[in-house]
Amino acid sequence: MTSPSPLRPAPFGSNSPCAACKFLRRKCQPDCIFAPYFKSDHPEKFVGVHRIFGASNVGKLLNEIKPEFREDAVRSLVYEAEWRIRDPVYGCVGVITALHQKLRRLQLDLTLARAELSCYQNAVTVEVPQPNFPVNHSGFFGSGAYDATEMAGVRLLDNGGGEFIGGGVTGHHRNF
Repeated sequence: MTSPSPLRPAPFGSNSPCAACKFLRRKCQPDCIFAPYFKSDHPEKFVGVHRIFGASNVGKLLNEIKPEFREDAVRSLVYEAEWRIRDPVYGCVGVITALHQKLRRLQLDLTLARAELSCYQNAVTVEVPQPNFPVNHSGFFGSGAYDATEMAGVRLLDNGGGEFIGGGVTGHHRNF
């Protein structure tokens, strides 16, 4: 027995219509554009897509897309329809935006952790020579509110508590 082609509906025994034709109450033709993608055992997929996009628009879209890309397009339509029903204002864009914000936050945390780790690694291995003459750092480093020390290209900040915290390029500072 040969497998059904993606352009024709799979045999369902008693010529059961696809979910789209069943929902629209019409006869499912052998060349039905919906049949390969909206099987009769998952009618909720078509109901959501029809509710958001309309059967006519989905049919036109599927006819304009090359057959090898139609399955991915239908998956995207189903996903967007599900999220548009859950969140009518933002749909899946709200989820994507939230994930991008979380990713940026995690990237910043990783950058700060790497800078802090670098500070600790460099503080153990690098010695800073002490000048043997008095130096006034307040004019050199600005207002004198922070005393900065350069060690192996990493800028360390001290707010007067005696703790040096790696600020790196970002200039972040923590009080312990």
